[in-house]
Amino acid sequence: MQKIESHASYGGWQDVYRHHSDTLDCTMQFAVYLPPQAGSRACPVLYWLSGLTCTEQNFITKAGAQRYAAEHGVIIVAPDTSPRGDDVADAEGYDLGKGAGFYVNATEAPWSRHYRMQDYVARELPTLVEAHFPASGARAISGHSMGGHGALVTALRNPGHYRSVSAFSPIVSPSQVPWGQKAFAAYLGEDRETWKAWDACELVATASERLPLLIDQGGGDEFLEAQLQPERLRDACEAAGHPLDLRIRPGYDHSYYFIASFIGDHFIFHMRQLNLAR
Repeated sequence: MQKIESHASYGGWQDVYRHHSDTLDCTMQFAVYLPPQAGSRACPVLYWLSGLTCTEQNFITKAGAQRYAAEHGVIIVAPDTSPRGDDVADAEGYDLGKGAGFYVNATEAPWSRHYRMQDYVARELPTLVEAHFPASGARAISGHSMGGHGALVTALRNPGHYRSVSAFSPIVSPSQVPWGQKAFAAYLGEDRETWKAWDACELVATASERLPLLIDQGGGDEFLEAQLQPERLRDACEAAGHPLDLRIRPGYDHSYYFIASFIGDHFIFHMRQLNLAR
């Protein structure tokens, strides 16, 4: 790994690393915030998955999360949202290809060579982080929009891997909305039965672990009705008896102004689930 950025922040360090990913067969970057507590003990890790068009930079520069990570002693790891490089497949538009990996393992050409973001986020990256940083092995996961979908699906697909999960403005049922349908058709093919394995509303019905879900959704979100539809997850969780705390925040939109307003609440939630609440 090569450290390419390092900034002092709230007594800790906000770093960015570059490395070759065997899973994605390309060079990737990810951000790591090391709180001051990491200098003397192992700390839990919160993985943050960002949304469409984002890189590892959006969350670390806009959310104000370092303050809360330093307060609670949490390492933050924020990967990029897709494979990158000149030989990585891409498409026109912001919602498919680079910057839009959707945190699935693609099975269709030309995407299947590089677009294996689920294996990268759930397998390769934690292994790398826990080998090179003072990580305790206790993991939490969160994300926004496409990354909120990624956080929910990754936690539901990997029982026992994470101790807590939350999301801001997630795409809760990508198989039922335009963003997800476009991506899934390209990455996974036209058989919609295969899409169910990547849809949180489908996964809660058969989940073997009742991991509580925390979701914050802005009531003024411009994508609320067409792309996000949190009521689908509410209904699925009620039918399955799966714990869900869905908070509709009047007036808030889809931006990082919304995330920054409530990210502190999410740290408290994760710390409670990690049994480390202060």
